[in-house]
Amino acid sequence: MDYVFDRFEKMAPQLIKALERRNHAAYYAASKEEARDIALSLIPKGSSVGWGGSMSMMASGIIPELEKGDYTLLDRAKTDDVGHLQREIFFADFFLGSTNALSEDGILVNIDGNGNRIGAMAFGPKNVILFVGRNKVVKTADDAYRRAKYTAAPINAGRFDIKTPCQVTGECADCISPDNICCEVLTIRFSRVKGRIKIILVNEDLGF
Repeated sequence: MDYVFDRFEKMAPQLIKALERRNHAAYYAASKEEARDIALSLIPKGSSVGWGGSMSMMASGIIPELEKGDYTLLDRAKTDDVGHLQREIFFADFFLGSTNALSEDGILVNIDGNGNRIGAMAFGPKNVILFVGRNKVVKTADDAYRRAKYTAAPINAGRFDIKTPCQVTGECADCISPDNICCEVLTIRFSRVKGRIKIILVNEDLGF
């Protein structure tokens, strides 16, 4: 028996209740492929879709499937003006991503460098779909902040050619480097628009 899988499967109903209590829509997927299919079922044909640099979302394989379909895709990998496209995404029908951390009582915590990702989560796109691996779930909101800052941020810094202490040492140094990727913190504790944020809980470790 896969005891890690079994534990998260048991946790998922309570996580879904906690998220729904905060006005989110929530779903459970046993795998990233199932999560991809759930997400595709939520996006009507003809929708405009944008996304951030989420490794969890990319791991689901949803982008190649969207490229086959009747969608308007706002893909920053296919433009020379990334800043302009990031602003266009605020008017998209759907924004795809993940979260740095999710508390067991349904609070989402994210840390960003440019702010485009957390800005889109907070306001702009009509719908937000987040792929959340079981490794992102922690006990409390304080734990979620610590995970976002001290675990996810240094790992993400390593993905980029930037000059921050954590990129060199792997540990947060509370830097004020020009390349700092911990510029803004977003805590989402409730959604005024019921169901705008759709969270797919995935029973796999995804992203950082």
